Amino acid sequence: MSWGKLLVIAGLLISYLSMLPVQTAAESNTIHKHQISEFTLELKELPAKVPRFAYDSGREFEYPDAVRGIYVTGHSAGASRWNTLVDLVDSTELNAMVIDIKDDWGNVTYKLPENHPNADISRNYIKDPVEMMDTLEEKQIYPIARIVVFKDSVLAEKRPDLSFIDGEKVWKNGREESFVNPFMKEVWDYNIDIAIEAAKLGFQEIQFDYVRFPEGFEKRADDFKYGLGEYADLEEDDVQKRVAAVSDFVAYAKEKLANYGVQVSVDIFGYTATIPEAPGIGQNFTKISENVDVISSMIYPSHWTPYFGIAKPDLEPYKLVREYAKVENEVLGKIENPPVSRPWLQNFTASYLGKGNYKEYTEAEIEAQIKALYDEGIQEYLLWNPSNVYFPDADYTPE
Repeated sequence: MSWGKLLVIAGLLISYLSMLPVQTAAESNTIHKHQISEFTLELKELPAKVPRFAYDSGREFEYPDAVRGIYVTGHSAGASRWNTLVDLVDSTELNAMVIDIKDDWGNVTYKLPENHPNADISRNYIKDPVEMMDTLEEKQIYPIARIVVFKDSVLAEKRPDLSFIDGEKVWKNGREESFVNPFMKEVWDYNIDIAIEAAKLGFQEIQFDYVRFPEGFEKRADDFKYGLGEYADLEEDDVQKRVAAVSDFVAYAKEKLANYGVQVSVDIFGYTATIPEAPGIGQNFTKISENVDVISSMIYPSHWTPYFGIAKPDLEPYKLVREYAKVENEVLGKIENPPVSRPWLQNFTASYLGKGNYKEYTEAEIEAQIKALYDEGIQEYLLWNPSNVYFPDADYTPE
């Protein structure tokens, strides 16, 4: 029996007893049968399940036959490129957009109401989010809100106590980016509040990215000053504490968003499916997958060192993606209620790998990656290009 129902029953009992006449000691030992019957009748009239609050954005989207999406920055969503991207999706077999709502620096990409607690981090990149959602609804382009969680330079600078302190300053990586601390529940709620606003706009799915500690954290953790929050007393080693914090955030977020009618997805490093857990960043593929509706592994061929017997993965996109898909299918197959698999695929050329280690990615390489997924029974995917440039003539459902 739920606590809510117990409280209702207790309230009825108190109300009922308050209406009973004052009795003598002898009389108080007798409970009349008709009184029991009346109270039992009241209990029978209680609903079997107390209705839960459910928010309705008023937007109507149908889940596609299979999500085939592209990544869109807040700047692109609020500028002239928006029309080009809408036309691309509308004229091809693509059908979804992953749109930055909280970006890689920690900015919310549209203006929140002035009285919103996070109004100070909101920017006017997407000038009219309602009009944007109107267009997506009219075209039935499935809308996914990307929220970058623990990589957040804005919050780290504003609240160093929620970040990692290196000496006397907030730590920054080689790209001058800072992270906030996954152990801090205040950081969890901060991001979930932003996710709720996206749900209210009508986004059908919240996609959490950078759900992890900084890369290589295990090598520098002892040099930082940071809090452990509720995990300080956890009788586990540092690796398991990090895994617990990351996995718990995902479960907590899904619970908090349950009443808003949205799916919850998480981006995760592809290699985490091939190992028990990533010790530094705290990502455990299975534990995260158990608490999401969709898992989106980032399996860009350019991001792999020699793996699966492939010396130069960027040169063999089909083979890399198919070998990964086999492993992921095996891992997800062991989960009682597995999430939908919707990997991120490479839609860019990784020239930074150097001559002989990369190839130019054209329609053929995009199609090869999609075909590799199809050949392993995975029909959902997302295309990543940080510049939001995609191929209008590609075959996005190669059989």
